[in-house]
Amino acid sequence: MAKIALGTSTEALQSDCIKALVVEFICTFLFVFAGVGSAMATDKMSGNEVVGLFFVAIAHTLVVAVMISAGFKISGGHLNPAVTLGLCVGGHITVFRSILYWIDQCLASVAACALLKYLTGGLITPVHTLAAGMDSLQGVVMEIVLTFSLLFTVYATLVDPKKGFLNGLGPLLTGFVVGANIMAGGVFSGASMNPARSFGPALIAGVWTDHWVYWVGPLIGGGLAGLVYENFFIDRSYVVISGDEES
Repeated sequence: MAKIALGTSTEALQSDCIKALVVEFICTFLFVFAGVGSAMATDKMSGNEVVGLFFVAIAHTLVVAVMISAGFKISGGHLNPAVTLGLCVGGHITVFRSILYWIDQCLASVAACALLKYLTGGLITPVHTLAAGMDSLQGVVMEIVLTFSLLFTVYATLVDPKKGFLNGLGPLLTGFVVGANIMAGGVFSGASMNPARSFGPALIAGVWTDHWVYWVGPLIGGGLAGLVYENFFIDRSYVVISGDEES
């Protein structure tokens, strides 16, 4: 069983933590800017819905892959509170630093959406809501499954030291699963998989309908995937951080 590292408040003053938070903010900001921007662009063009969904999925695929690569060596390139939680339950980041990441990611999302609203002349920021006919439980389950697949991929391609020939391809493969999940679940739950990605648009648009679904579902899915992969599949020959140290 992986040991969850609590960490201490002194981490906030450590140079590596400060650098990580700055990079995590930048990468999350750019991810949300491109992701939400692509959704706003499709709404403005008012084209075919299938083409629009594909356009948004591809945009997320590309920006996720690039931003994970950009931030990986410094912050881990989480971009997502669900990813942070999934890694936290596996002992790869402390609880205290995880909380700082969550705040950082949400602020970055709000900043990106606010800038998009300004740059587009006040266009409506599209928010994640459940499709007609889908109830809250169905939405939560959908987000759990989609986020589980995301975190399972993160562990298999980025965390597990026995990646083999996949070594170096993790960011791209993670981007692929995000894009595929948007194609599969986008018309039903919105395929958020990311509480911060949903929080920014909701705050800027002032629309909170079903918003809790996009916290509960992804956090359960991310945490569950972390627990499953860490405790059943990962190679134990590496060292997990202790309760008061950060790797």
